[in-house]
Amino acid sequence: MEEIWKDIPDYEGMYQVSNLGNVKSLTRIITRKNKTTALVKGKKLKTPLNNVGYFHVIISKNHKQKIITIHQLVAIVFLNHKPDGYNLVINHKNFIRTDNRVENLEITTPRDNSNAKHLKSTSKYTGVHWCKRQNKWIATILINKKKKYIGQFKNEIDASIAYENKLKTIL
Repeated sequence: MEEIWKDIPDYEGMYQVSNLGNVKSLTRIITRKNKTTALVKGKKLKTPLNNVGYFHVIISKNHKQKIITIHQLVAIVFLNHKPDGYNLVINHKNFIRTDNRVENLEITTPRDNSNAKHLKSTSKYTGVHWCKRQNKWIATILINKKKKYIGQFKNEIDASIAYENKLKTIL
């Protein structure tokens, strides 16, 4: 796949991100705090892992630094993602947090991002998991960041229906 580079919004002419998840600074003249100017050569930027396993980068403008994850930059530039808190989030389709290729990223809701189909789960349904100890399917739902117990069921489909019914009452 050919690597395609595009400017990072608000940092045009300064930084670019690629469809493969690489970030580089561009050669440019900067003004230092003491009002002198200097030529800064462009280079590929280092992208260390943050404390939750995502690559990030530090970019700066007007003497202010910004730390941003690579998958966020790729989504902004190539998927037209508009960061808006936690209304929409970026999902790594293959579950590998360090794979920031544009084809591996998708914009989704936090609920869909935590959906069982995206996680290593015992159930293919959202909000349902197998409880070995009780030998039953358990349905739970997250409401205002608190896990609420819905019930236990003999089969997976009944647990899923209970989850969906509970979801309808809160939406």
